Amino acid sequence: MTDIAVKAEGLGKRYVIGERGDAYANLRDSLSTRLRLSRGRNRNSTREEFWALRDISFEVRQGEALGVIGRNGAGKSTLLKLISRITEPTTGRAEIHGRVGSLLEVGTGFHPELTGRENIFLNGAILGMVRREIEARFDEITAFAEIEKFLDTPVKRYSSGMYVRLAFSVAAHLQPEILIVDEVLAVGDVAFQQKCLGKMSEVAHSGRTVIFVSHNVNAVRQLTTRSLLIDDGRLVASGPSAEIANLYLNSAMDWSTSVYQVEHLPRGNRELSGAVRLVSLELESHPAKLVPANAGLDLRLTVRGSETVGRFRFRVTLYWMGGHEVGTLVGPESHSIQAGELATFRLTMSDPRLAPGRYHCAVSVERGDGYLHRTDVDAVSDVLHFEVLASE
Repeated sequence: MTDIAVKAEGLGKRYVIGERGDAYANLRDSLSTRLRLSRGRNRNSTREEFWALRDISFEVRQGEALGVIGRNGAGKSTLLKLISRITEPTTGRAEIHGRVGSLLEVGTGFHPELTGRENIFLNGAILGMVRREIEARFDEITAFAEIEKFLDTPVKRYSSGMYVRLAFSVAAHLQPEILIVDEVLAVGDVAFQQKCLGKMSEVAHSGRTVIFVSHNVNAVRQLTTRSLLIDDGRLVASGPSAEIANLYLNSAMDWSTSVYQVEHLPRGNRELSGAVRLVSLELESHPAKLVPANAGLDLRLTVRGSETVGRFRFRVTLYWMGGHEVGTLVGPESHSIQAGELATFRLTMSDPRLAPGRYHCAVSVERGDGYLHRTDVDAVSDVLHFEVLASE
């Protein structure tokens, strides 16, 4: 019996821009496309081709926790869809040995017309479980997801946060032999994100296989032993997670500018309302991005209101090189903005006491009433890079 849980050989995925996507292709479409290609005829031959992945090969052993790191648009989510068999590869093949539970993006995995309760049993049946096995874990699933009051409500009426809480709980508790999770757990609030990371750590230490994609390189370092670095659809590096995280951060850091234009940056798989949209970020006190020892940090944040918001605040999380979180600056919850307004705010970290080295930040805009009900309306990561100098 093989000890390989996942084996990818020469995986590639090509899309034709303007062509009907996989989500709407049926068996007839797939067969007719293959027939046209075999006869050398393709109605879309004049359309532009885009390779989301090219020639990806790797193995994941049973019980191993593998991280996948890369910039937005690098091909990480496409890779997980191929492994989960949500879409078929254009080239190569993926061998899966074991029952797969996957959580890839909001909107997949559940039938919108069915209730939360019905979808739990449906997902269990898809995984090959009998009703008795699902019932044995039902209470754990609902308690973890914190949606007991809404179990008999169709999931199409769930918020994105409720949906992801239930989807993650189902994927993690129905004991798949291979758990595949994209960064969609970021839709939840901070407390639930930590809860998810704790559950994933428990799954990884139970001997099951975990494949985890995230921009939180610190979480990847903690949860996984080995990682892949994907860039421009290709496998750039593979090795210990700490080394791959450092390689990614060093390559991702932008030292060419002190002002970060972030309004049109992709937000990954996060489903954010964008009620207050981050436009630009600047380390105003140190435009050269070299910070003397014990110096304070003055941040300038420009946002655009897509609707009128009476109360919101900023959260800036600092990461040291290697992805270690070192601190968080939370601004006052007294900011407001009108629909269509462009506004600039400033945050000051007067005495951060940062050790010498390179840093980067993640910035989010939070809206809500009270600590337990705050949600992110916009967020960006790997921005505001700077270096703290050693004291003389």
